[in-house]
Amino acid sequence: MRFRISPAPVLIFALAAAGCGKAQQQQMQMPLAEVGVVVAKAQAVPLTRDLVGRLSATRTADVRARVAGVLQKRVYTEGTDVKQGQLMFQIDPAPLKAALDAQLANLAAAKATYTNNHVAAERARSIADKGLMSKTDLDNALAAERTAAAAVQQAQANVETARINLGYASVTAPISGCAGQQQVTEGALVGQGEATLLTTVEQIDPIYVNFSQAVGELDALRRAQAGGHVALDEANKAKVDILLPDGTAYAHSGTLDFSDAAVDAATGAVSLRGIVPNPDRQLLPGMYVNLRLTLGQITQAYLIPQAALQRDPSGPYVLVVGADGKVARKPVVADAQQGGDFVVTSGLADGDKVIVSGVQHVQAGAPAKATPWKPDAAPPAAKPAH
Repeated sequence: MRFRISPAPVLIFALAAAGCGKAQQQQMQMPLAEVGVVVAKAQAVPLTRDLVGRLSATRTADVRARVAGVLQKRVYTEGTDVKQGQLMFQIDPAPLKAALDAQLANLAAAKATYTNNHVAAERARSIADKGLMSKTDLDNALAAERTAAAAVQQAQANVETARINLGYASVTAPISGCAGQQQVTEGALVGQGEATLLTTVEQIDPIYVNFSQAVGELDALRRAQAGGHVALDEANKAKVDILLPDGTAYAHSGTLDFSDAAVDAATGAVSLRGIVPNPDRQLLPGMYVNLRLTLGQITQAYLIPQAALQRDPSGPYVLVVGADGKVARKPVVADAQQGGDFVVTSGLADGDKVIVSGVQHVQAGAPAKATPWKPDAAPPAAKPAH
């Protein structure tokens, strides 16, 4: 007796075997997404801000004519350095010398009058003691002596004033610095009714650089300092580095020496000022310069390329390849930027493999193949399935 086998089960088994083999073949043919990674390593990172500032002299003094007279000559050379007390202009001293001589004569007359009145007062005292002079006559003699003494003091003050005015005929530098252009020519009448401006003297070594910074950034810095995340240098001052108009770095670094206590209501910024050495007079007042303000040093941070940082409504994050070869998401704190990198202060650990390129081809929980990221290499694309 012969048994016939139905072809239906055999066909079903064959189709199932073929489908399983095809799935296994497709799985074997699909490679892991390849991503470029950088290995996170904690380091000390300077906290810098790039700003624009304007230079100004540390000290500026106006040289003015303090007495009336005719300007005789200019003694200094315009645009050169002068020392404090150095003669710069000469005003005609003849009228002032004559005024001093007149006051000296008045003083001599006052002293002579006092001497005469003093002798008369002494005589009156002697006679009054013997009862030969009335009380009224004695009081008059003593009053004349006192009046003469006061006249001597007034004459002495007038002499001192005339002597001071004569000294003002020689106009000297009030401070040491670079002398500017002459404002009044010889032969002009100066100091008549007001102190005529003759020139200015500016101290430009060191020199100030004035700039401003948003109050929010300063508050963030103070909070970071309070939390111990940012440390200043040994002098406990922020550093100021200047870039010259041609883009080259200025040879001398300065420090931040002033921060305004008020916020500008129009800009929401705080006025700051740095002081920078200027021994070669390369920096001049009025120049606009680019500057880099180093506010301190973040004690522990990670420099992550810009392409690695992602953002969504919950905040910034990065994708990392874990030890199991799978992609994981890590929220981070990245408030600062340095060059082409973000400064991450929280959320990463040493040894994390942060994905920089190929981010668009992976997602959290999926496996990925990590390869070292090269900045000059194009982001690797996912290989198509065969």
